[in-house]
Amino acid sequence: MKNNKLLWLPFMALMTLLSFGAIADNKYYKEFGDTKVFYSSFNSSFILPKIASTYNIIRGKDKGLVNISVVVGDNVGGTTALVTGTVSNIFAQQQVLKFFEVREENIVYYLAPFEFENEDWMTFEIQVQPDPNKPAHSLSFQNKFYYED
Repeated sequence: MKNNKLLWLPFMALMTLLSFGAIADNKYYKEFGDTKVFYSSFNSSFILPKIASTYNIIRGKDKGLVNISVVVGDNVGGTTALVTGTVSNIFAQQQVLKFFEVREENIVYYLAPFEFENEDWMTFEIQVQPDPNKPAHSLSFQNKFYYED
């Protein structure tokens, strides 16, 4: 098991984005019945080098991460799911997202790396399937990325 104390940064990034969304009255989650899918995306330079090394995350000014968390009902901390998706830039250049699961005690979330150009609008198309016996839920969102020094 990986060191649980190293996972606080991606989780805090998600919580920070969620709090900004609450202030602006925007939601950074989508509801599908009793399932909420939380999402965020950010520059990989926000991840500390030690954490990046632990999870084989490549940091760089042109590298980003998308974070997906699934909550079913009152399941605090999230639940497991099959998460797949793509990300495209404004020129319709598409990358397949390869998600990996991260667990910290009762918290479960999924991260996938991608690349971007400076001042690039990225469109994410995500499919989440918390129950293998039911169809996947789909969501789409955009975010503009900037190079970080």
